Amino acid sequence: MTEADRPRPLKEANRLTQLLDAYHGTDRFDRHPVDIQFLALEYSKQIAPQSPIVTVEERNLKGCMGALVYSETKPRQWGIAYHKNQSPGRKAFTLGHEFGHYILHRNLIESDEQYNGGLYCNEESILQRNGKGIEKEADEFAATLLMPFHDFRRQLPANERPDFQRLSALAKRYGVSLTAAILRWLEYTETRAMMVVSNEGYALWARSSGPAIKSGRFIRTKETVFELPAAASAKRRLFTEGTKTGLVQPAEAWGFPEGLVEMCIRSDRYDQEITLIHFEGSAPVFVREETDLEDTYDRFVNNGQAPVMPLRQHRGFGSRR
Repeated sequence: MTEADRPRPLKEANRLTQLLDAYHGTDRFDRHPVDIQFLALEYSKQIAPQSPIVTVEERNLKGCMGALVYSETKPRQWGIAYHKNQSPGRKAFTLGHEFGHYILHRNLIESDEQYNGGLYCNEESILQRNGKGIEKEADEFAATLLMPFHDFRRQLPANERPDFQRLSALAKRYGVSLTAAILRWLEYTETRAMMVVSNEGYALWARSSGPAIKSGRFIRTKETVFELPAAASAKRRLFTEGTKTGLVQPAEAWGFPEGLVEMCIRSDRYDQEITLIHFEGSAPVFVREETDLEDTYDRFVNNGQAPVMPLRQHRGFGSRR
């Protein structure tokens, strides 16, 4: 397979999105999210009947969130595994990520000896969407399929600043985690915003919107320890309705040139806090010459509209059973 013939994440996800829209209607998310497990099993039978995904199951994957594995015999039979005790939202994105590897990379995984029977994906590449190469492609596929922009933008316009209640409603709409929904919003928002995931007063990782990065509003968490400022709600372990809906902080609170609105909630299940920061006003825009920033936003590439393929008449195709 040449580079030109290699499947592209946005094109393949958009193709499936068109199929689901045609079959269920463009208002399908009003009724249910994508049933990614059922879709992976059924769609793989259509596009590769000799080498489909035959099982999706929970496993104890130490150090990993998900895996795509194949059988020793040929033609290959494929399986998706997800680490135990994931919330339904995290599980959905993990399955979408591994399904993306199947659609995009199964020939590579099967032929390259470095994978040795399968591909195992860690938390950084799935939960944080901070992978490179094929991991980034699988994330793009999953996000596009589970949270298509044509619906997401209608629910939350690019110029609006949401609170956790609104973002949680979107996470429920798409059947994903709150973190996944926030990351998707940060990809297209025209506002300057930043999400910080922390524990015990230290940032585990952070992500800024494109406009925030361009105005220098980001923090570094790679290869460095970032201690939250003393005034941060997560640092003070202040988790109230007020901090959840928004607390006005002065410029000196986080060390940025302007004031901001800080929202903070805590997840006891995962022992971490999520802080969402909306920067006030508009700042002079300049482009940082940084090569080691996190993958703060994806560049949107128009891959064209793929033609709609005939659907096999299956009542449950892509829906919850």
